[in-house]
Amino acid sequence: MTVRSPARRVLARTATALLALPLLACGATTPGGGAPPTGDAPPADLAGFYGQAIEWEECAQYATTSIEGAVFAATEGAECGRLDVPSNYADPTGATAEIAVLRVSARGEPTGSLVYNPGGPGGSGLFGAAAMAMTLAENPLTEKFDLVGFDPRGVGASTPAIDCYSDEEADRHAVPLTAFETSVQWTSDDTRALVERCAAGSGGAEFLAQVGTRDVARDIDVLRAVLGDEELNFLGQSYGTRLGAVYAEQFPQNVRAMVLDGGIDPKQGTVERRVDAYTGFQGAFERMAAFCATQQDCPLGTDPANATQAFQEIVRPLLNAPVPALHGEIGFDEAVSGVISGLYDQNAWPRIIAGLTEITQGRGDELLQLGYDFAMRDPEGAWPNFYEANYAVNCMDEERLSPEEGAELRAAIFAAAPFMDPGIELVGARDGCEHWPAEPNLGYPYADDVSGLTDTLVVSITGDPTTPHAGALSLADSLGSALLTVEGEGHGVVGTGANACVNDIVAAYLIDLELPGEGATCSP
Repeated sequence: MTVRSPARRVLARTATALLALPLLACGATTPGGGAPPTGDAPPADLAGFYGQAIEWEECAQYATTSIEGAVFAATEGAECGRLDVPSNYADPTGATAEIAVLRVSARGEPTGSLVYNPGGPGGSGLFGAAAMAMTLAENPLTEKFDLVGFDPRGVGASTPAIDCYSDEEADRHAVPLTAFETSVQWTSDDTRALVERCAAGSGGAEFLAQVGTRDVARDIDVLRAVLGDEELNFLGQSYGTRLGAVYAEQFPQNVRAMVLDGGIDPKQGTVERRVDAYTGFQGAFERMAAFCATQQDCPLGTDPANATQAFQEIVRPLLNAPVPALHGEIGFDEAVSGVISGLYDQNAWPRIIAGLTEITQGRGDELLQLGYDFAMRDPEGAWPNFYEANYAVNCMDEERLSPEEGAELRAAIFAAAPFMDPGIELVGARDGCEHWPAEPNLGYPYADDVSGLTDTLVVSITGDPTTPHAGALSLADSLGSALLTVEGEGHGVVGTGANACVNDIVAAYLIDLELPGEGATCSP
């Protein structure tokens, strides 16, 4: 999942100045047209895409929520535009998709572009790049590189965008998108109806078959050329490490530098990786509980060893008796989701504790708001399409599971993360993608033994709650990358600019291609 907390800190610092910041004039275009600046010319039927120019303009119209709009307005120098790509690369003369792109020009003389993906899948690169431009405002990276973010196909301001339900339905939790780690109980008719709704709202079933990571990586190569970069500089976080690895697999000769922060293991299949991820959440929950035990009136008690049982006693009643929360109510799955949202960042642990205390008092405002904040639902009730796009991309990336395999996976997840276990017998853990109009095409393992790739850098936090450190070790091994280990808690560190040691090492690599030595470590 993508990290949201850096952007929230940016908003807190800049809220009073949002309306005072000027917007850029529109009409500028990216330099360079004609043939793409790469040693290997693209196929003739793609030359028009590689040779296009982006018309840059104000970013206000690219915001899908008021939160995005506020961050775009607060980002000095931000400009946006659209990139045309084939909807289906096997038929480049057919339908096209538009990729929304945001660029913040370098503060100094630029040496090229740094393309950023904040994770997900489904995270908005426009929002992520704008927020990171502010958190790294004094960092050498924003002096030396034009910072570029894009909403991958199907995401955010790109068109078509994945749309499976309305904002009002999202508020009512009326359209579940997953079953494996929840109490959702599906039939085959339910999963078929979900896919049909997504197809109807997202440009048709044909487009749903083209939103996987392999197609997004091809879009990045078009973007690289259109930006005028002979080689790609890339920073990917969480899911962005998968995207970067797949790009490296498909276009190794076009990579100059690549930083992969919070690495996903490219050798693990769907079941093993998801179980490992929820093992990480259980560990983060236990560390949160240990912190809670040091606080006055901890709702989980003073003995962290009993925290899972205490948590279950608080949230399991919500299965049959939801409690009021904000404009509606909160049930078991929403409460667990709010807690998981807070486990991404230890700065949110006090909010989890406050939210659990509220549940014991018959309300669920704070836990529901935690989930809203993670999903970036704005105060007016508008949701970005993060969860819908996440679902769609995973349908093209993840292995299909039979109903029997789905039941086994759900049992394995609850065994790995018992704090999430609803404590009742469940059926219907069906794969929500079982009726998807195309088979997944990522393949496992991916990006294994890539030939001709330059030196790359993997960064990993030892206490990462969802992309375990062991996965980053495997990713570094697959790509032959250098590894920077960061001791502490959290999911992603490069984009926050909060660790001076990480800042220096990453800047030295991206700017001067200087890699850290073996065993390089940064402390909190």
